[in-house]
Amino acid sequence: MISPIQATDLKNQLHSVSLSMPDTPEARNPDQPMSFQAELSDTRTYQHEFPSHRRVIDNCYDSFKTNSLRFENQFSRKSQEIIQDISGAEAAEQGELPTAERYFAALEGPELEKLKSSETLILPQDEKWPFLLRFTISSFGVSVGIGIQAFLWKIIATSPSMSFLHVRSVVYYVLWYIAVSLMILVASTYVLKMIFYFEAVKREFLHPIRVNFFFTPWIGCILLVVSAPPSIAKHLHSALWYVLMAPILCLELKIYGQWMMGGERRLSKVANPSTHLSIAGNFTVALLGSSMGLKEGPVFFFAVGLAHYLVLFVTLYQRLPTNEALPKDLHPVFFLFVAVPSLASVSWSKIVGHFDLGSRIAYFTSMFIYASLVIRVNFFRGFRFSLAWWAYTVPMASASIATIIYTGEVDNLFMKILSVALSFISALTCLALVICTIFHAFVLHNLFPNDIAIAITLKKTS
Repeated sequence: MISPIQATDLKNQLHSVSLSMPDTPEARNPDQPMSFQAELSDTRTYQHEFPSHRRVIDNCYDSFKTNSLRFENQFSRKSQEIIQDISGAEAAEQGELPTAERYFAALEGPELEKLKSSETLILPQDEKWPFLLRFTISSFGVSVGIGIQAFLWKIIATSPSMSFLHVRSVVYYVLWYIAVSLMILVASTYVLKMIFYFEAVKREFLHPIRVNFFFTPWIGCILLVVSAPPSIAKHLHSALWYVLMAPILCLELKIYGQWMMGGERRLSKVANPSTHLSIAGNFTVALLGSSMGLKEGPVFFFAVGLAHYLVLFVTLYQRLPTNEALPKDLHPVFFLFVAVPSLASVSWSKIVGHFDLGSRIAYFTSMFIYASLVIRVNFFRGFRFSLAWWAYTVPMASASIATIIYTGEVDNLFMKILSVALSFISALTCLALVICTIFHAFVLHNLFPNDIAIAITLKKTS
């Protein structure tokens, strides 16, 4: 196999020979064998067909484009061998996709986003990739975080138990319009990624952790609907519920089926804190349906969510030996343990019309987990900001919303203080994340680093 350095030396030698030898029949040595002349002619042809290093690097992005051609359809066989050395990928396998076990084997970190030292990538690591390849599905966390803040402040402004704060409706109006604008911006960008780099989107969907973030666009849209100002909410038809619940139902049939049927994507293998997102979709759908006056549909999604949440809760608590080891230090997705029971308590209270025993059981569970995480976790250990930190917003805001609704039932001083404290922490966290996001996006310009997770090779290369 010819290495890129050897190929470059060969080209330089051939170029020198071609300059020193006239290219006319009269100038050729009549005693020289014809086989050597034919070999020289073949080598000159290969010199013109050999792709430069820059061309190889540019073409390596093509494997992630929609309906891209395989490398063997673009280069000659010898060129393919050189591309394999440069990119570390197997050119003949570009049409295939990595398995879940391959992601676990090649990546590490709480979100499987760091490449192990023994691995290589099929994309260059020393340059910035195209923006759409660096734009991940977790970017929807920003719009979801602002959206649930709008919902929180709507509850604060309209709840009688919080009337002593004198919060005006303009607060959640502004937050709602910002959340809608962000959702449109993020969704439009990701649609462009699906159009131009659909192969990269497929790799994200196969990622054991990223697949759960495919629920966030629809969760975000549902939160925007339930937090909509009254002047807009009264014009929304109940058919909107069917439009928003259909994608979540399809995703659940796909993912929950993999959990039950076993294989490499069985729940005991892929369960992690971000898996709560696939459960939270059920309770947000139930919340939206009950807010629109529906009955059977919300109960159906609540039942499905409750059944799978119990299984997931036990799986994550046992931490089976087959599970990948979770890091001891704090990571934002750990707070998703709080989000599901909080959303469950809120959605069930909407279904039955008051904060009954079922809602209280879910609420107390979320509060206990919340307190456990706050006590056990060091918030500043291993600080490295990324868009994943927006996962803090949903659990904190949902816990605050559930507390405010519960305060409306018991209405005592302690619950009012707790409601204000949790709401203040949630708002402060969201504000800090907004500042960090803007700083990293427009000052440091590192908000969207190369997405290492989608560029792993299909097989171990070393």
